[in-house]
Amino acid sequence: MALPSLHSLRVFESVARLGNIAAAAAELHVTPGAVSQQLRALQLSLGIDLFEKQGRRQVLTERGAALQKSVAAAMQQISGSIREISANAYSAATKATLRVSAPSVFATTWLATRIFRFLDENQDIRMQMLTAVRFEEIDWRKVDVAIVYGNPPWPGFWWRLLQGLPMTPVCSPQLLRGPHAIREPRDVLHHRLLHEDDGSQWRRWLNEARVPHFVESDIYFDNFAMVLQAARDGHGVALTSGIISFRDLDEGRLVQPLALSVPSAPQYHCICREEGLENPLIGRFVDWLIDEASRPSG
Repeated sequence: MALPSLHSLRVFESVARLGNIAAAAAELHVTPGAVSQQLRALQLSLGIDLFEKQGRRQVLTERGAALQKSVAAAMQQISGSIREISANAYSAATKATLRVSAPSVFATTWLATRIFRFLDENQDIRMQMLTAVRFEEIDWRKVDVAIVYGNPPWPGFWWRLLQGLPMTPVCSPQLLRGPHAIREPRDVLHHRLLHEDDGSQWRRWLNEARVPHFVESDIYFDNFAMVLQAARDGHGVALTSGIISFRDLDEGRLVQPLALSVPSAPQYHCICREEGLENPLIGRFVDWLIDEASRPSG
């Protein structure tokens, strides 16, 4: 048995849903006569009655109701597939890709909490996120904009300081208790001082605090995310900035036992090629990034 035409099934579904040939004709932008003709042809091809007339309404028979349920579901699935295909085609045609590099700890603790707001406000952009810490690690063939941890100059590139980094001790709340609780600067010497560098940051802080010291660590990290995790786990005290640790501080995983801070030697900069700012896409993201960095942490 040959399947009925899709058009006749669409006419049937419209009449079944609206219960009236004239209403279905108006919805389908055809004449009532054309609707009646399609219904007759469909019923003849199937050899069954799909409707019975009750006054001005077309009421489904038992078999008609069974067919209407299947046809309505199929029509809905077809319409949904067409909408999805059209939306994907439109999205692919209109969205431009922005490739952004950032240090992993900056991306995880600061950028990730904000980047989805940028995407919601700029729905013509899709982003590709990459990770690198320093300028020398970036493959500029694959990156449009980068956040780098370091100090200029970078010839041939435009850069802007994102935010000054006052470095302040942070630790697990458990280090505020017990016989070696941290209450004043010299108390940090009872604990492991966690380093990402050669110890120069801690030496600067201890000098500023007027604490006699000899800083020597038994472990160094080349990834600051590991420094923060060690601090969260109570293995020592880290020096970090609010731009990196605000979520840990806000949610109580870390505390600031002392208010004294020293400026970081390297800083976070937004950087792109000098000609990159001529691209409106890059310019829009750079402006947004600088504006976000100027807001209070949190």
